[in-house]
Amino acid sequence: MPSKKLDFKTGQYVVYPTQGVGKLVRVEEQTVAGQKIKMLVIDFERNHMTLRVPVERAEISGLRPLTSVKKMDEAIASARGKAGAKRMIWARRAAQYEENINSGDPMKLAEVVRDLQRRNPTDTMTFSARQLYLRALERMAQEFAVLHKLDLDAASEKIEDILGVPKEIDLNAVDNDDDDDDEEPDDEE
Repeated sequence: MPSKKLDFKTGQYVVYPTQGVGKLVRVEEQTVAGQKIKMLVIDFERNHMTLRVPVERAEISGLRPLTSVKKMDEAIASARGKAGAKRMIWARRAAQYEENINSGDPMKLAEVVRDLQRRNPTDTMTFSARQLYLRALERMAQEFAVLHKLDLDAASEKIEDILGVPKEIDLNAVDNDDDDDDEEPDDEE
């Protein structure tokens, strides 16, 4: 079965599976081992990184255009579902989550977000689970942000609001309200 040729344009946002969303800044020719190779130059502003991908290897590397708004909405809807079975040991699940994150597929990212999100304010997460959750959420939010013209933090918040993820309680917060307002008035008249 012949593969379809990916057609990328300068200025277009693309998704590189292991890095997330970047902007194709130019196509350049480089000489490598005596051969001229066309390279896609992708800027990942958030990571302060520039990546060069040979045009011939773009599809094999998993480079893809942004998903559609409809597919992103489907991914977010699937992240609202019930968490998957947790019958395997954490190390295997963590490896699977890592693989899903590095796939760049919005549906697989949604699986990680769905399985690791907190369902109520008292839920706790291990450090490694929290890191995986945040990476998956960030990857989803990167694409969501570009599709909806938001900044990354606003996109993350919007996704968590849609999913109904409870806000974290800041245990170090100081209540600055006047305590006198909360007291019952004296009945001494």
